[in-house]
Amino acid sequence: MSRCALWFSLERVELEWPVFQKILKAYATKLFTRLPKGGTGIVAAATGTDGQIKTSEKDERMICYIVNTAEYCHKTSGELAENIAKLIEPVYADRVDMSEVQDEYSAVITKSLITLVQGLETKFDAEMAAMTRVPWATLESVGDQSEYVNGINTIITSSIPILGTLLSPIYFQFFLDKLASSLGPRFYQNIFKCKQISETGAQQMLLDTQAVKTILLEVPSLAKQTSGAANYSKYVSREMSKAEALLKVILSPLDSVADTYRALLPEGTTSEFQRILELKGLKKADQQTILDDFNKHGSSIKHPSIAPAVAIAPAPSAPSAMASSASSAIVASREDVLARAAALGRGAATTGFKRFLALTEAAKDRKDGPFRKLFNP
Repeated sequence: MSRCALWFSLERVELEWPVFQKILKAYATKLFTRLPKGGTGIVAAATGTDGQIKTSEKDERMICYIVNTAEYCHKTSGELAENIAKLIEPVYADRVDMSEVQDEYSAVITKSLITLVQGLETKFDAEMAAMTRVPWATLESVGDQSEYVNGINTIITSSIPILGTLLSPIYFQFFLDKLASSLGPRFYQNIFKCKQISETGAQQMLLDTQAVKTILLEVPSLAKQTSGAANYSKYVSREMSKAEALLKVILSPLDSVADTYRALLPEGTTSEFQRILELKGLKKADQQTILDDFNKHGSSIKHPSIAPAVAIAPAPSAPSAMASSASSAIVASREDVLARAAALGRGAATTGFKRFLALTEAAKDRKDGPFRKLFNP
């Protein structure tokens, strides 16, 4: 490096440095082209594979190697620029810049990690489709976790340990964040793709949802990279809790379904609520009265507002007491809805629920499998 610096003059910096940059940029492009590509074109669009990226275990390893290589090139190209700048005359130092080259390698790293996530998403496609094909409307009893849950577990346990071994903590954390922001909301939306869901079906799906949440929460431990995973765990818990809340709404009786929806999913929409009524098996004609009531009361349960600090004449004591009583009734009503919704999560006194209880008791004695932490976190 020192002998190389002796060659650098203003003339040589202007002539030779662009060559360094060109070669390093070309290598970044070469790394980029080695990444697996998604389906494109008319055939891919017609078969529903447009944008999907299929990755094997070999592909996942190669992507990790590309990330590590790009990270090394990003680091050493910056160090090269710094060292040359220190060794040559100060007047030439500002001509020695590798920021554009480093940006190229940062882009390769980002694209590689996103490709890993997309590869896993594509693997989950088959399991998400299998979930929608389960006859939720005709299930007679609650059993062990469904087969699509076992499929999700297989995908996670086969891919995550490799990624945890090959990726550095900072890039594995980036991968985790992208994975969480994808799978949680996707599972929630996939419930709406199912056909009619009976009470027993909703209980079974609630059991499955808790199992999937447990599987996802175990990802950092499975990768042996638990440091910095708090945000990932928090996000997964929040998103999967939304799916649990949705199923509790589906389980609720018709006379309280609107209140339960407003209490558990306050950011919900009228169209989403209407889809829930369809999942419960209501025909269009029977939905209208419930929808009218839902729209009349708004899409969420409102907390009692605090009166503005404006000077007004003293009101009669009786109306004031009535207002206070009404306010308390609103709060009590909301708490009652939440309590009943929580009870729905525990199931109803049916044959299916008895089976559900038997499974949870058996799970306490199991020492392996994703089911073991559902009720013993």
